Parts: sequence; structure tokens; C-alpha cells
Amino acid sequence: MGQACPAVRGAVKQVVRSMAEERPSVKGGLASAAQAASVEKLSASAFQKYLGGIDYPAGKQDLISHARKHDAPDAVIQVLEMFEDKTYQSAADVSKEFGRVK
Repeated sequence: MGQACPAVRGAVKQVVRSMAEERPSVKGGLASAAQAASVEKLSASAFQKYLGGIDYPAGKQDLISHARKHDAPDAVIQVLEMFEDKTYQSAADVSKEFGRVK
């Protein structure tokens, strides 16, 4: 097999580089990057807003279900999914876990 001319090699490298930059991540490309930024900007009070009225004690899946029923944005669900799988006794427990994962 022969060597490709320098112009062809350069063009191939450019295409490969462009493909790597545009390739979406496993979690969804640019949308995931925007969601990650949303998670970073999520405040504890905004987070707790979607858990208002939940009965404690509550498990991780209870928190996620409650947040979804209250139309929580993806950033809230993403944070809840990072929580330890345990029973939370109060909103204070949830706030402590929010601080740990954030």
C-alpha cells in the first residue's frame, strides 16, 4: 500500500478531528453539556422546591418520583440520581445530600 500525498493526509486528519469534536457524548452531546451547566447553577432552594410536600421518611426513588410529578427539570432529576440509595428522614437530610453531590 502506498503513502497518501500530504494534502490527502491533512484533509483526512481535519475530518477525523471535526468528527471527534462533534461526536455526542454517551449522555447526549451538547444537551448534556447544557444540563451539566444547569446542575452547576441549581440552588438548594430551587432544588427543594420540587420536593415540597413529600412525606418523610422517603427513599431515593420516592424523591425522584415526587420531583417528576412536580415537573422538576432534568437538572433536579440528575442530582437526585446521584444521591445515595438510602432512606432520608427529613428535608435537612436531603439538603445535606444535595451539598455532598453538588
